[in-house]
Amino acid sequence: MLCGLMGIFSLCCRSFDVAEEGREGLLRYRDLGRHAFGEFSTAIIQANQVLEDQSQIESGPFGTFVGVYDGHGGAEAARYVRENLFQHFKRLLSEAEVMSPSIIDRAIQETEAGFTTLVSEQWTTKPQMATVGSCCLVGVICQRTLHVANLGDSRVVLGKYLGREIAAIQLSTEHNANQEAVRQELKAMHPDDSQIVVLKHGVWRIKGIIQVSRSIGDVYLKHPQFNGESINGRFRVPEPVKMPVLTANPSIISLNLRPCDSFLIFASDGLWEHLSNEKAVEIVHKHPTAGSAKRLVKAALQEAARKREMRYGDLRKIDRKVRRHFHDDITVIVLFLNHDLISRGTTQGSPISVHSSLEH
Repeated sequence: MLCGLMGIFSLCCRSFDVAEEGREGLLRYRDLGRHAFGEFSTAIIQANQVLEDQSQIESGPFGTFVGVYDGHGGAEAARYVRENLFQHFKRLLSEAEVMSPSIIDRAIQETEAGFTTLVSEQWTTKPQMATVGSCCLVGVICQRTLHVANLGDSRVVLGKYLGREIAAIQLSTEHNANQEAVRQELKAMHPDDSQIVVLKHGVWRIKGIIQVSRSIGDVYLKHPQFNGESINGRFRVPEPVKMPVLTANPSIISLNLRPCDSFLIFASDGLWEHLSNEKAVEIVHKHPTAGSAKRLVKAALQEAARKREMRYGDLRKIDRKVRRHFHDDITVIVLFLNHDLISRGTTQGSPISVHSSLEH
């Protein structure tokens, strides 16, 4: 049955780009759209010279798939994930016919393997590809269940009613060396490496280079043949990489959705650097559904401006690349949950595919 539905999905899929919906300078947004089990709002703002954040929403008879891919060292890995991860997921789901967390895990592993192969093929002409990576946050709503998988430090937060109050519940596990638990995990995995985590300029970094311990890409820290003189010196690890320093093993949780679960905020680290979970949920809860993602991005920018003791209007005048000194690329997807649809197991509307991929 599910195989047939997935076939229909692939035939009917229509593609939209967020940039077509609205643009204010470096900000692009889609105020409101429909996914299989409710409505959604998206926004992305560019800060880097090249947009390193990528994202997608895929919705069809199977349910809803959300991906937020926060690239680092360049945009290539995040773009590759956006172009390939859902395709692997769709094929694996069709083969299995029943959704399970292992399908997301396998799709991530196949994406990691594919990107590693691409790096190997381009090694002689584009060795810098070995130093490009991406965080990867995935959410899938299928058969009344939410599955969340995460690599890196993007985050999904649930807005949940507890009585009459709305609470912020973080669902994803983050993998950033600034967290004590992550440092302890790394030290346990590399007991003979005293430099596995290093405090550098007040920030904990793995091998003194990178903050996240799990990612897609960053193959120079996973395979010894890519740690050599061909890559930029600032990425090179002096000693041989005997075992992977980073992994592509996601943290995965599954949650049965209940009527008190109101909405989900998926966002890259750029948002959470400036907004707490509670503040983000409060903003979504207290304002109209339309424009929720854009509202969150603007709130983060206002906080970034306040931290630098400047006016929000002046921050908006700063162009990409220079803007990175004030904030990172920020991607936000807000999913609103319609529990009538979820409880019946029925989906609404035509299949859609929404990518935030175009650059200025």
